[in-house]
Amino acid sequence: MSTQSRQALTKPIQLDDVSKAIIEQLQADGRRSYAEIGKAVGLSEAAVRQRVQKLTDAGVMQVVAVTDPMQLGFYRQAMIGIRASGDTRELADRLAAIPSVDYVVLTAGTFDILVEVVCENDEELITLLNSQIRNLDGVITTETFVYLKLHKQFYNWGTR
Repeated sequence: MSTQSRQALTKPIQLDDVSKAIIEQLQADGRRSYAEIGKAVGLSEAAVRQRVQKLTDAGVMQVVAVTDPMQLGFYRQAMIGIRASGDTRELADRLAAIPSVDYVVLTAGTFDILVEVVCENDEELITLLNSQIRNLDGVITTETFVYLKLHKQFYNWGTR
């Protein structure tokens, strides 16, 4: 079972208001210093650093650089809907292991799994579909939704 699958089976972590405020500070600007965050939430720099480490170690959050794939030479992005047979969790783990796949979600409805892929060009997307994704055991059909323009992508939805 993958780490993400195990996390889905665990009880959500209860966060206090200070931890939530730290997360919201980082969602607004992931480069914000621990000292700046500390001033905003009423903690020392060391205390913020410790809390951020605990939150990342617990899998509550990641602090990463979000890039524009087009600016890095990845001119083709797509969402692929997959109809599957068998255990979709196992298939999701195999899909997640493909380097071009950056997002995998189990769904209910027309598709069993949705995957987002980032490729350099259409030829790479065709190869990915035909040589890797469609060849996996359990894949019945795929439907590809090619992105024409990424209109909005934000990660600052806050906490509850």
